[in-house]
Amino acid sequence: MNYLIVLLLIFTCMNSRAKEPVPADLKATKETASMFRNMLKLQSKGLMFGHQDDMPYGKGWMYEEGRSDVKDVCGDYPAVYGWELGHLEQGAAYSLDSVYFDKIQEGIKTVYKRGGINTISWHLRNPLTEGSAWDVSSKKVVSSILPGGEKHQVYIQYLDRLAAFMLSLKADDGTLIPVIFRPFHEHTGSWFWWGKNLCSVEDYKALWRFTVTYLRDTKNIHHLLYAYSTDRFKTEEEYLERYPGDDIIDMLAFDLYDRGPDYGATLKNCAAVVSKLGKERVKIAAVSEAGGPIAKNTEWWTKVLLEALHPFNLSYVLVWRNPWDKPQEAFGPYKGHPSSDDFIKFYKDPKTLFQKEIAAKNIYK
Repeated sequence: MNYLIVLLLIFTCMNSRAKEPVPADLKATKETASMFRNMLKLQSKGLMFGHQDDMPYGKGWMYEEGRSDVKDVCGDYPAVYGWELGHLEQGAAYSLDSVYFDKIQEGIKTVYKRGGINTISWHLRNPLTEGSAWDVSSKKVVSSILPGGEKHQVYIQYLDRLAAFMLSLKADDGTLIPVIFRPFHEHTGSWFWWGKNLCSVEDYKALWRFTVTYLRDTKNIHHLLYAYSTDRFKTEEEYLERYPGDDIIDMLAFDLYDRGPDYGATLKNCAAVVSKLGKERVKIAAVSEAGGPIAKNTEWWTKVLLEALHPFNLSYVLVWRNPWDKPQEAFGPYKGHPSSDDFIKFYKDPKTLFQKEIAAKNIYK
């Protein structure tokens, strides 16, 4: 009888492990798979706070080791750190936000050591016109870079440079650092060359599938989680219209900035849809970009952002950057900012999670 009980327990444990959620990439590194599972678990514990370019600069400073506008205000770092790779595809030394790529490499490594999470966006230049990511003068860009297109080899060169950078992201022991990669975002709008009115549904999906397949299979990159990120939307159908597939996407997310009185209601609706779909599809759910008029609405953190997102199980909300020379354009708090007191309340709320708490979770194990 005891022998049968032991066998039953072993079978139960094995079956339980078999049902553990896994990333879309079945060859994902151990650390990447652990990050995926732990981010899913944390969604029921609280909402992580993220900040774009938190480490390289802030109000009136650049490249000060250990400095962070967020930490200056609340005494803790964000849990999630956003980075931008625009201009990497050109072989440039620094990004479109003037951050040197070697500094980004160092920063990603530091975040990994801290136990935080790195997410990367990519405002890549227009490969057909050679304009910026915002050059929407042609509706042929996406089709031109797909296999058989006139600029396909140009795009391959872009991806090769991207791959080299991703493969350089290693810890001291050589471990590839897991990263959330979020290309082709806000495609439900039409301000980027991959936007809704600039390419067909089929071509947008094909762009995603070619990109991920090339990075996985040709470049042997398996330490990325891929985030699908729209702008505002109203329905599940609208959100999923250009969704490239569960086999390549790990995170369902959206970007939403506060530009009017309907923001709270819109944020709630989008969060409800994404959290529901994430649960159904076993994907991480997040607000991948956000920001509001924090200088004018000094209680925006608690009365708008937190109030809207509190009912939902989301992994994180990331606010955009604090330009070092334009404090009026800051999306995060800084010391002396009119919203600082409210941000401290946001920080202390049981719902929000920052670096110290995340570091104790060992999300890579």
